[in-house]
Amino acid sequence: MDAGELERRDGFDHQILSVVPRPIVDAALARAVTRRMTVTDAGYFPHAERHGRHRARGVPETIVIVCVAGEGWVEIGGNRTRVGSSTAIIIPAGAAHAYGASPDDPWTIWWCHVRGTDVAELVAACEIDAGRVTLSLRSVEKATALLDEISRALARDTTPARLMATSGMAWRLFTQLAVDRRMAVDGTPLERAMSYLEERIDGRVHVAELAAMVGLSASHLAALFRDATGGGVIAHHNSLKMARARMLLDTTGMTVADVGRATGFDDAFYFSRQFRRVHGMSPRAYREHGKG
Repeated sequence: MDAGELERRDGFDHQILSVVPRPIVDAALARAVTRRMTVTDAGYFPHAERHGRHRARGVPETIVIVCVAGEGWVEIGGNRTRVGSSTAIIIPAGAAHAYGASPDDPWTIWWCHVRGTDVAELVAACEIDAGRVTLSLRSVEKATALLDEISRALARDTTPARLMATSGMAWRLFTQLAVDRRMAVDGTPLERAMSYLEERIDGRVHVAELAAMVGLSASHLAALFRDATGGGVIAHHNSLKMARARMLLDTTGMTVADVGRATGFDDAFYFSRQFRRVHGMSPRAYREHGKG
């Protein structure tokens, strides 16, 4: 669809469309909580035939679109990207853009627009910029459930309480999108490596051997782990071991030595030192510390 062709902004059968009056948006952006995140518009467009928008000057809001069926496209910075099912689009505020449904298989989308002081940081957490505005979703149902809740909440009313509630939902939406960006996709070398580590919490792993097993160089695998987890392969494996150790200390009567062996530490003293390094206390002190 080109800019000169007929477009539909809305008016689709069974759609949901909620637009918050701009004076109410301005008031929300002046309040302590909602100034950080305010949902200004939200909706659901099923089988949105001929749907499309061209905005040469962008808009003040950041736009989130989640495609759940069919196909569409988005264009930003002169680059057009095909959008299919289980894909999210995040268009930063102020960016010139265009998007629309495929003429052959029109998309079904959930969407919202947001403003606020923290939006730019959340967009950055999703690793979105002018050159990359789409991401594949592992948990499309979680994203659409939040957008459904936002849309229906705003359709009821736009009171300060309702806007506060939808602000929290939008925060959850962005963090869910950021997590999906970082989580390993099923079947990829990173996902296979992570699954291998989860299955061998009671053992040791050599990075070079694990990398060869999933068909990567050790340096490439290490780079993927740093991007996904913030640390290396061994650091991630140790974090899994410590999570299992905490669970065993909290839920069983196993001795500290047995917990160590169950998490791959044959030397109880070495296990205790590693546990203290992570938690700032010994396994015994952790077990005795009041929790909950």
